[in-house]
Amino acid sequence: MAASPIVRMTRRVTFSSGHRYWIASLSEEENRARFGPWASPFNHGHNYILDVTVEGVVEESTGMIVNIKRVDDVLKAQILKEFDQRSINDEIPWFESRASSLENLLRYIEGRLGTAVLPAECTLVGLRLEEMPRLWGELEVSGRMTLTRTYEFAAAHRLDSPSLTADQNRAIYGKCNNPLGHGHNYVLEVTVEGSPDERTGFLCDLGALDSAVEELVVDRYDHRNLNEDVPEFAGRVTTSEVVAQEIFRRLEGKLPARLHRVRLWETARNAFEVTAA
Repeated sequence: MAASPIVRMTRRVTFSSGHRYWIASLSEEENRARFGPWASPFNHGHNYILDVTVEGVVEESTGMIVNIKRVDDVLKAQILKEFDQRSINDEIPWFESRASSLENLLRYIEGRLGTAVLPAECTLVGLRLEEMPRLWGELEVSGRMTLTRTYEFAAAHRLDSPSLTADQNRAIYGKCNNPLGHGHNYVLEVTVEGSPDERTGFLCDLGALDSAVEELVVDRYDHRNLNEDVPEFAGRVTTSEVVAQEIFRRLEGKLPARLHRVRLWETARNAFEVTAA
């Protein structure tokens, strides 16, 4: 008899917390040297979104891998009770001497869920924690940590292959072969991976990441006709697959952390991604 397949389930919870990039035991000069433009002795806050993914085998009698109410009980007791409507630096002792960064929050939450607590029939697979719609981190139980930042650019293009006839282009690309082109508000997700710096709690310098992506991609493509204005697309079909590949090529090796993935949203219904080998 074949083994039962493993099924994954993701449960989402939200919490509101205040925090600051400032360690009380350090001087003002030391804090500003460590945290740069994010250093402040005063709190700011976020509405965090936490996705917890577990896996297990479906129990024949219940049709579930685990009762979701039991998972909710754990998340309320171990995470929401500790974080929601709290000041992280002041009310969670682990953060008194550590940065309350997104990356450190992921590490701490993994520890809270991995030490006690999840029902025995399921296993923690990974976490996704969103600090803002434009910034989130993911932590796999295997140890891989990633940080994702999103960017936007508006560009026009026309899908037309020089190796095809006019009739073939119209047949393949339809309206997207319009001789006058059309445009999109592209959304670009750039995901880097690595280990957080123990001093800062940051996987990478977000300012340096933003500067690199904006210089290499956003400023180059924004309010441009990809076919006519951008040299690397000359003579190529500017499908989002091709554009995503080109963005990956332009960014690889030029960011303050290892590039893991780019995902390009052409519309709210179409996304294309390129992942490092």
